[in-house]
Order: sequence, then C-alpha cells, then structure tokens
Amino acid sequence: MYCDKITMFYICSMHYQERSNWPKPPSACPASMLKKAKHLAPICVAGLVILRQRPGTAKGVIFLTLEDETGYANIIIWRKIYEKYRRAIISGRLLRVTGKLQHEGDSTHVIAKEIEDISDLLEQLISRESQ
Repeated sequence: MYCDKITMFYICSMHYQERSNWPKPPSACPASMLKKAKHLAPICVAGLVILRQRPGTAKGVIFLTLEDETGYANIIIWRKIYEKYRRAIISGRLLRVTGKLQHEGDSTHVIAKEIEDISDLLEQLISRESQ
C-alpha cells in the first residue's frame, strides 16, 4: 500500500512492514522513521518549512527544519548547495530534500544534496482535504 504524492510523498507504515530494505529516494521517508535509518544512508524527506536559520557563526551553513505529519526533520545545507538551490530554500514552503542521513549523538540530520520546491502541491493538498 502506497500513499499518493498529494500526501507529501509518504510511504505508508504498512509498506515499511512489508519490505525488508530501507526506502531510497525519490520516495520520501516520514520524519518519525529517520532514527531507524543507517548513518550516511541516502535519504529523501519532504515537509513544510517551519524554520530557516543562517547563524553568523556557522560559516555559511544553513539549517532548515521540515515538518511532516509524523514529526520534524533537521536539514543541514552547505554553502555550495545553498548557492545552487537558493531560490527553493528562500521561498519554498514545502520542500523535498535528498541527501545523506547523519546520526550524531541523539541528533539526526539530513545533509542536503538536492532540494526541490514542491510548494505547488500545497494547493492540491488543501483542496483535497476540504472535499
């Protein structure tokens, strides 16, 4: 059983139970499942942008927090990736991020390699929920 694209590219939990291998991009992993993935595994997440940070002490690193229906995903964006996907990072309300998963202590982050603005799907999601 798969969820459709309009529900933010989730793979339903039922699908996880049926498969023994971890989902690979472009399928998006729900935030609640990130801690179960292996360190440095290729991963894709999607969600609403709830926080953008560019601290002066971070040497050009951008931090994003995405929220989906299951929780939060912390994203780290290095300067070169930021320059390449600047428009999506600044203006996107709903993003899909592909990269590598990093576990460091109790923290889990996605190191971004590709960022896609999928904000146009928000209108479809809203109209579908109102029906």
